[in-house]
Amino acid sequence: MSSRPVIIALDFPTAEKALAFLDQFSAELHVTVKIGMELFYAAGPAIVKAIQDRGHDVFLDLKLHDIPNTVEAGMRVIGRLGVTYTTVHAAGGHVMLAAAKRGLLAGAAEEGLAAPKLLAITQLTSTSQEILNEDQQIAGTVQASVVHYAQLAQQSDCDGVICSAQEISAIHVAVGDDFLGITPGIRPASAQADDQQRVMTPAAAAKAGSNGLVVGRPITQADDPVEAYQRIMTEWRV
Repeated sequence: MSSRPVIIALDFPTAEKALAFLDQFSAELHVTVKIGMELFYAAGPAIVKAIQDRGHDVFLDLKLHDIPNTVEAGMRVIGRLGVTYTTVHAAGGHVMLAAAKRGLLAGAAEEGLAAPKLLAITQLTSTSQEILNEDQQIAGTVQASVVHYAQLAQQSDCDGVICSAQEISAIHVAVGDDFLGITPGIRPASAQADDQQRVMTPAAAAKAGSNGLVVGRPITQADDPVEAYQRIMTEWRV
């Protein structure tokens, strides 16, 4: 597992399409890929094993958010899969977050595996100031909400958060540099923002202090995905 990964978002509708894409990447590259709701709901746990068998790490991004008992039970199952990262919504509160961590640790221990890193979702990168204040009825700025959720996640024994790179500096000030900040909404300067609101380039995210990037369409829709991945890695690691 890389300490500062560029995580490729495998946002494909079927296992066949996801694996056909991933087979362009050799096992020697040992990439980390994100399996989100679409792919996991279509292919189930088998897609996790298929990717691991190809020599790659998995970030299982299912964003659990339910009553604590249900989240703990779900995380116990995820803990048995040997994934590297997984996610839960910080908005579920400290009792739910602590339950998620218990479930992960228990499931991993049952299989003799290292527990996945538990990352709390702060505010989605599609959340604008207007959505925060009007739809969610949360007062204040997006950054203040994100920092609050990061502090809550740290207090609840999470390993880090998912946040925009625009907030990562403030998060590290609030909770320290050892608390992971994995940042989606990464776009090379030439790419479109698509449905993301709070975006940043790989180089700017590195300078801000991100601990890992999540990149989807700039890699998956590139003419040469491996070259696009390596170009982003180069920019990220300067």
